[in-house]
Amino acid sequence: MRTDTGQVFKLEDYRPSDYLIPETSLTFRLSPEATHVTAVLTVERRDGIAASVPLVLDGDGLTLRSIAIDGQEPSPADFLVTPDQLTIISPPATRCFQLRIETVLAPAQNEALMGLYRSSDVYCTQCEAEGFRRITYFLDRPDILSVYTVRIEAQRREAPLLLSNGNPADGGELAGGWHYAVWHDPFPKPSYLFALVAGDLGKISDSLVTLSGRKVELGIYVEPGKERLAGYAMDALKRSMKWDEEAFGREYDLDVFNIVAVSDFNMGAMENKGLNIFNDKYVLADQETATDADFANIEAIIAHEYFHNWTGNRITCRDWFQLCLKEGLTVFRDHEFSADQRSRAVKRIAEVRTLRAHQFPEDQGPLAHPVRPRRYREINNFYTATVYEKGSEVVRMIHTILGAETFRAGMDLYFERHDGQAATIEDFIKVFEDVSGRDLSQFSLWYHQAGTPNLTVSSAYNPAAREFTLEIEQSVPPTPAESRKRLMHIPLAFGLVGAGGEAIAHSGVEGANVEDGVIHIRKRRHVVRFSGIVERPAMSLNRGFSAPVTLSVEQRPDDQFFLAGHDSDAFSRWQSFNTLLTDALIAGFRQILDHRPTEISARLTELAGKTAGDEALEPAYRALALALPGEADIARDIGKNIDPDAIFAAREALAVAIAEANREIFSKLYDRLADNGPFSPDAASAGRRALRNVLLDYLSLLPGGAGLAAGHFQSATNMTDRAAALTVLAHRHHGSPEATMALADFEAKYGTDPLVMDKWFQTQASVPGPQTVDAVRALTSHPAFSMANPNRVRALIGTFSSANQTGFHRADGQGYRLFVETVLQVEKRNPQVAARLATALRSWRSLEPVRQAKAREALLSIANTEKLSADLRDIVERTLA
Repeated sequence: MRTDTGQVFKLEDYRPSDYLIPETSLTFRLSPEATHVTAVLTVERRDGIAASVPLVLDGDGLTLRSIAIDGQEPSPADFLVTPDQLTIISPPATRCFQLRIETVLAPAQNEALMGLYRSSDVYCTQCEAEGFRRITYFLDRPDILSVYTVRIEAQRREAPLLLSNGNPADGGELAGGWHYAVWHDPFPKPSYLFALVAGDLGKISDSLVTLSGRKVELGIYVEPGKERLAGYAMDALKRSMKWDEEAFGREYDLDVFNIVAVSDFNMGAMENKGLNIFNDKYVLADQETATDADFANIEAIIAHEYFHNWTGNRITCRDWFQLCLKEGLTVFRDHEFSADQRSRAVKRIAEVRTLRAHQFPEDQGPLAHPVRPRRYREINNFYTATVYEKGSEVVRMIHTILGAETFRAGMDLYFERHDGQAATIEDFIKVFEDVSGRDLSQFSLWYHQAGTPNLTVSSAYNPAAREFTLEIEQSVPPTPAESRKRLMHIPLAFGLVGAGGEAIAHSGVEGANVEDGVIHIRKRRHVVRFSGIVERPAMSLNRGFSAPVTLSVEQRPDDQFFLAGHDSDAFSRWQSFNTLLTDALIAGFRQILDHRPTEISARLTELAGKTAGDEALEPAYRALALALPGEADIARDIGKNIDPDAIFAAREALAVAIAEANREIFSKLYDRLADNGPFSPDAASAGRRALRNVLLDYLSLLPGGAGLAAGHFQSATNMTDRAAALTVLAHRHHGSPEATMALADFEAKYGTDPLVMDKWFQTQASVPGPQTVDAVRALTSHPAFSMANPNRVRALIGTFSSANQTGFHRADGQGYRLFVETVLQVEKRNPQVAARLATALRSWRSLEPVRQAKAREALLSIANTEKLSADLRDIVERTLA
C-alpha cells in the first residue's frame, strides 16, 4: 500500500492568523473558459505581529495574472507564487494595506464542482470547506471574517441573472451586450460562505414580514419551466423563518433571501449568507414527481440551511475542528422544527433509525472519530454522521439535562455573547454552565471522545421491602487511536410501568441523581434503588432516546411484549417491538447458518397484526413499527462473521410469516386506507400512504402478490404510491412480467426527468441478489446516467454499495470489483463524491472471512492506485488501518 499521505492538521496546533481581511471586494468577468477574478483585499496585521512576518495566502490550482500592493506592482523578490499559495514576503510596514490580486479561471472545466464552476449553462459556487481558494488567493479559514462587496459582469444573453450574497446594491448595462450587478453583504462572514450564481433561471417570489415589521423579499430560482415545482419549498421557507422567530427569537437580517436550485451539486445544500444554493432534489416537488419522503426532506433541509443564518453564519466556527458547533446544533434545530410541523414521536423514531443506520457503524469502525475531531487530513471527509447526527444528539442531551427553559436561556446568551464571532465548542458549553450553574465538564466528553457508550442493565424486585433495584454499568468500546475511555455523563430517561400500563410512582430513590424522570449516569456502576414500589414494574429505558447509547438489558420476554403494546412513551414502545423483531431475525440468521429451519414466534406475528390494526396509534407510527429492521442494522447488531445472504433469508422468512399470519387484517386495512381524495403532502396523509405501502409490501409475499402490486402501480395517483409499488415489484417479483412492465412504463413516462429517473436507478440498484451486479454495470451505460452528475452516481452506485447487502457483498467479490471500477472513474472528476462512496466498505472487518478477504483486496487496489486524490486516499487508508 502506498503511504504518500498528506499533511495532518491537529486541533492542538491552532493559532490565530497573523493577518485579518476586514473588507473584500471581488469583481468577476464571467466566461466559461476564462473568467477573470479581481480581488481587492483590505489586509490588517494583527496586534503584536511584527511587520517582517510574511502574509501567506491559500490557493488551489490558481493562475495568477497580476498583483499590486497599495496600487504598486511588487518586485519579484517581494512575493512568491505557486498555484496553491501566494506569499507576500515583505508586506508594507503600515498595519493596514490593500492587496489587489487578479486570477483567471475556467469554470466550464471544473468537474470537481468546488470553487466556481459552470454546469448546465449556469455559473455556480461551492466554497465550503476550502473551495474559495480555487477562486482567488485568500486567508481561506473560517476565523477570517470579512465584509464582502461583489461585482459580477456577464453577457446578458448568457446570464441575465446575477446573484451573490447580501443585498443588491447596483446594476446596469455595459458595452457589447454585457451587464453587471453589485451585491453588498454588511455582515462579516468567512470565505466558505461566499456565493455566486449567474445564468438564465426561472423564479418564484414571495415576501415575509419579520417580528420587528421588516419586509423581506424571498426568491427561489430554478431551471426555466420548473417554477411550479418550487411552491412547497417556498412554503417551507416561510414556515422556517416564522418558527425560528418563535422558538429561538431569531429574526432574519437582510432585505432579501434567495435560494437557487442546481442540478450538479456535491452536497444537499449550502447556507451561503442570503443566497442558499441547493441540490435541486431538495427544492423541486409535486405529487407526480416527488414522494412523501421527498417533501419531508425538502421541508427539513430548507429549514436547516435557513437556520444556519444564526447558527453558522452570524456565529461561525473558529476552525474546522469546530464543525459540529454549527452542524450538530443546526441539525438539532431542524429536527425540532420538523417535530413541530409533523408528529414528534414519528420524527424521533425516524431520527434514531437514521442515527443507528449511519452513525453507529461509523463509531464502531475504522472511521470512528469524536464529534469534534482532534485531527484530520481532509476536512471534506469529516462532514459525517458523527458530526451532524451525533452532534445533534449531544445538543439534545443538554436540552434534556437542563430543561427547555434553561436551554433557551443558554441559547439566548450564546447569540448575545458570540454574535459576529468565530466560536468554539468550549464557548457553547460555557453559556449553558453560566445560565444553569452546572459543571458540564464531564458531559463535554461527548464532544471529545469517540465511540458509542453501552449501558448494561439488570433489575431485581423485592416485594417484601417494596424495593425495585436497577444495576447500571457503562462502558465505551475502544476506537482507533483511543483505546482507554473516560466515564461519560449519560442522561437516561426511564419509566417504571405497571401491569395496567400506568406509571408506577416511587417514594424515594438512592444510588444516582434522578431528576424529572432521568437517571444521570456518571460512574462506571450505579445501583439505583427505588422505594415504595407496590408491584414489579416493567423497565422502560432510554425513553425518547435520551442518549445515543446501546443498551444490554436483562429483560423478561413478557416485559418486552408488554411494553411493545402498552408503553406510554411512543419511542420506547416502538423500540420494544423493534428489539423483539431484531432478536427474531438474529435467531433466524443463526438457524440458517446451522442449516436448521427458522422458528418464528406466533406471539410476535400476532403482535404485528395487533399493532397494524390499533387505531389509537397514528398510521405513520404503525408504518414504522411494521417495517422490519434493515439488513445492515441486523449485521451491525450481530457484529462479526456476517453472511449477508443468511441475513436476507432470515428477514424474508420473518416477513412471510408475518404476512401469512395477518393476511385478513392486512388486506382489510390495505383496502380501507385507499384514498381517492385530493393529494396533500401533510403528515397525516403521508402517514396513511406509508402504512398502506408497508402493508402492500407484506401482502405482495402472498399468492397473487405480483398482481396486487401491479394494480397498485397502475392506479397510483402520486409518486409515493407509484414508487412504492415499483420497488415491491422489482424486489419481490424480480424478472416477472409485472415487474418488467412497470420498470418499462416508469422509464417511458419519466425518462426525461432526471430526479425521477434517480428513483428508477435506485430501485434497480437495490434489488437483492447476485444478479444485480450485472444490472448495475449495464445501467452505467444508460443514456440517462452520467458519472459527472453526483445525483446520478449516488442513485446508482451509492445505492448499490450502501443499500444492497446481498448484491454488493456477492460472495465471489464481483460487487467489490464493480465498486472499485466506478469509484476510480468518479474520482477522476470528483474526488469528494468518490471518497463518500468509498465509505461503503467501512465495516468490512465484520464480514465472514471469504468476503472480508475480497473486500480488503478491493480497498488495497484503490489504495495502490497512482495519483489518487487526497480525499479518497484518506478514506481508504483509514478504512484499512
